[in-house]
Amino acid sequence: MNHRDAAKRRKLPLLSDHIGGRSQLTCLYRCGDACSHPVPNTSDNPYMGDLIAGVVSRRSLFKTGAMVTAGAGVAGALGGSAVFASEASEEGSAFWGSVPRGLRFDAVEPNKEDAVTIPDGYEQQVVIRWGDPILDDVNEFDPEAQTPEDAAGQFGYNCDFLALMDLPGERRRKVLVANHEYTSEEMMHYGYDSAAPTREQVEIGWASHGLSVVVLKEDKDNGDLTPVVGHELNRRITATSEFVLSGPAAGSDLLKTTADAEGALALGTLNNCAGGVTPWGTILSGEENFNQYFANAGQVTDATAKARLARYGLSGNASERKWEQYDPRFDVLQEPNEPNRFGWIVELDPYDPDWTPRKRTALGRFKHEGAGPRVDRQGRVVVYMGDDERFDYMYKFVSKHKMKSGSSRSAREHNRKLLDEGTLYVAKFTGDSPGEIDGTGALPDDAAFDGSGEWIKLASGDESFVDGMTAEEVYVFTRLAGDKVGATKMDRPEDVEVNPKSGKVYAALTNNSQRGTSGKAPADEANPRNSNKHGHVLELTEKNNDVAALTFGWSLLLVCGDPEDPSTYFSGYPKDKVSPISCPDNVAFDPQGNLWISTDGNALGMNDGLFGVSLSGSTRGLTKQFLTVPLGAETCGPVVQDRHILVAVQHPGEIDGASAEVPLSQWPDGPEGALPRPSVVNVVKERFGSIGC
Repeated sequence: MNHRDAAKRRKLPLLSDHIGGRSQLTCLYRCGDACSHPVPNTSDNPYMGDLIAGVVSRRSLFKTGAMVTAGAGVAGALGGSAVFASEASEEGSAFWGSVPRGLRFDAVEPNKEDAVTIPDGYEQQVVIRWGDPILDDVNEFDPEAQTPEDAAGQFGYNCDFLALMDLPGERRRKVLVANHEYTSEEMMHYGYDSAAPTREQVEIGWASHGLSVVVLKEDKDNGDLTPVVGHELNRRITATSEFVLSGPAAGSDLLKTTADAEGALALGTLNNCAGGVTPWGTILSGEENFNQYFANAGQVTDATAKARLARYGLSGNASERKWEQYDPRFDVLQEPNEPNRFGWIVELDPYDPDWTPRKRTALGRFKHEGAGPRVDRQGRVVVYMGDDERFDYMYKFVSKHKMKSGSSRSAREHNRKLLDEGTLYVAKFTGDSPGEIDGTGALPDDAAFDGSGEWIKLASGDESFVDGMTAEEVYVFTRLAGDKVGATKMDRPEDVEVNPKSGKVYAALTNNSQRGTSGKAPADEANPRNSNKHGHVLELTEKNNDVAALTFGWSLLLVCGDPEDPSTYFSGYPKDKVSPISCPDNVAFDPQGNLWISTDGNALGMNDGLFGVSLSGSTRGLTKQFLTVPLGAETCGPVVQDRHILVAVQHPGEIDGASAEVPLSQWPDGPEGALPRPSVVNVVKERFGSIGC
């Protein structure tokens, strides 16, 4: 049987017994199977789960006992007849009177469909797929005839962060920027041998990482977005593109390599996860699980170097993708500083193809999920960041100089340097209910998971505030700096974004199944559940709403999972009227200021999705599912605008047992499609109306 015949066979999806809802295949290629390895943070710093754990259940009973129907009286959230969805449908327009604008749609029920499912009254369109050409003179996608040259001119693999921006001077044109986090070689190549990949397969992998910039044409009648192939702004950034190392660590001996004796220019960007859009119109992109691309860390003998590598998850011998066979920079024995040139926030100007992207060393080096920028009324710039690892930290950077308004060349040049000078901080959380967190998720007596916190200075310019570390060491080994100053261990802090309406900061803490297990940090008020497989969402308020404040208040907005589970918490909103949500990952805001959450690894056994959440008033905590993604896929992005919702559908069909020869999803091209293809989906309201209104 040839591979095309094999591709026609359809097996039932395999339910993964891996941690959370991800398949082992996804864990292998996305993060180097991090959950199966020792936790890199071995410090005895406080754990936020300890601050929160005992707060949820008692608080839920205290705050919502009179409103919530308990036990058997509540329909099962995953039983196909969720109370919230049916109630919304029955009450129709009368129901919307109590629901905020932006969230007025019938909730989609949890499902295991091999499709993107959306509410009634909405339409969807696949904007662009892995392999679609964006540059001229590039061949159409053919999985049997891919070349590195074609891949470098096509939309890359496994899209994650999305930005959709207007294109000044071109009517009905927009600029899409997409991250391409990682490659799944077994899903991309027929006949792939993980023990002996070919040079061509490796180079296709290099070309399929990075970012894409694509101009889109918007249809004024139905809202369809169509790529403008060959537009002068279109470009691919890959694992071999040139980057400037900028900021206070540039030129450090820690960043110098054989190919770059000055420590000033890096090649490529890897594992780009979430990101952000700056107020001056550039894109920030976080380099996340870069450790998995490097080989032979386990053979390093120098104790200091070995400890530094281990703190970033570098261990073992050969890498999974075997890139070191074709480029020595991926072998730490040959190029010990090459890993130090990854793990940064990247800044890209989508409107200026001639501007070399920067790696901003002032923002620290760790497993950046993304970067959430904000500018206050005085023009000071802050960037909030999460380090996506079990028991790692949250950070912020505050610029030294203020942003210049306007779009003149001088203003743009000034603003594109703002992230090179400033102060880097790490967060320490304190709960206000000491002794009440027991790891069950029970609410404290004050009926809220909340408390205060402080931002601890790490470095500013060439000045270090960490004993025993130089400023360069703080920037390059930021995790070790956080260990030394007693930062609070969190449950995988991923996307951290600022609500443009309120200035409050929201962080998705995806999960941490090792919280409270033997030898691991116990629960705390900010991370209140042991064996936290569903995650939670944190709300942070700077003192006086000042971006440069050194103290803050915090509370948990959601403690995720099945609403019938007593350990879940929806800010006191009736739990029989919410959609079940698990493993929050990326966050965004709609024009009305509602929070939107995409999920990764739904541990409730259903497909991942996108959810809208009310943040204020009597509906605070109302959570509604807007869409679900296909089998094996993760919901990324997202972009939530007045008339467009965009999501990146990452790794569709990435189910244990799947391969290029045996695909377990037919999305997005249906039975005639050769392979599942990561893609960007555009959802609009019928007649191109306002979303959720």
